[in-house]
Parts: sequence; C-alpha cells; structure tokens
Amino acid sequence: QVQLVESGGGLVQAGGSLRLSCAASGRTSSTYAMGWFRQAPGKDREFVAAISWSASNTRYADSAKDRFTISRENAKNTAYLQMNSLKPEDTAVYYCAAAPRYYGAPYNANDYAAWGQGTQVTVSS
Repeated sequence: QVQLVESGGGLVQAGGSLRLSCAASGRTSSTYAMGWFRQAPGKDREFVAAISWSASNTRYADSAKDRFTISRENAKNTAYLQMNSLKPEDTAVYYCAAAPRYYGAPYNANDYAAWGQGTQVTVSS
C-alpha cells in the first residue's frame, strides 16, 4: 500500500503560481503512475494531470494545459504540480493519487488505488 501526503496549497491572487508536492511512502518499490485531481465546492472530483512512472507520458485536462506542469522525482518518491497563471476557477481541494503497476498516465479516477488527504488551493480575484 502506498500512502500519499500533499503539500504546497494556499491562498494566491489570480495570475499567481503555486507548486504542489505529493510525497509517497510505504510500498514505493513498485512502479506506479501519479495523478492530480481536484474538487471544488458543490462539484464532482475532476482530473487535472497524470504522469507515468518513467515520466515519458503525461496527460492534462484541457483546463490545465499550457498552465500546469506535472513532474516527478522517483528517487524522492515525490510528484509535483506546478500551477501558473492561476484563475479563481482553479479554487479547489487538490488530491494526488497513485496507480500501482500502471505504465501509462491514467485520467480515470477508478484506475487509482491510493489517494492523499488533499490540499486546499484558493485563488482570489
């Protein structure tokens, strides 16, 4: 079992940037894809970005393309989400997730077996 802890959320003005981190522990010896999802108040959880184990494959939601960048450092068991040009509609709780033994970059939440507790991102206008 992989345990995940997110950090880096906070309050930022529109147009600003934040970098989220997701530290994995536990059974990190196996390969796993990583993903970021978010959930705004009153809305369903939605996919943001995903990255394969080797980082050779990434996938983004349309809302994240050209503004967000997902990356990972396997030696540190950590994934990142660099968010630039933030907008008020990016306000949400952001969750990282791990998909063990998945070699692509899945966008479907059902492919992920482990989830972090979430970190709040608030973008003021």
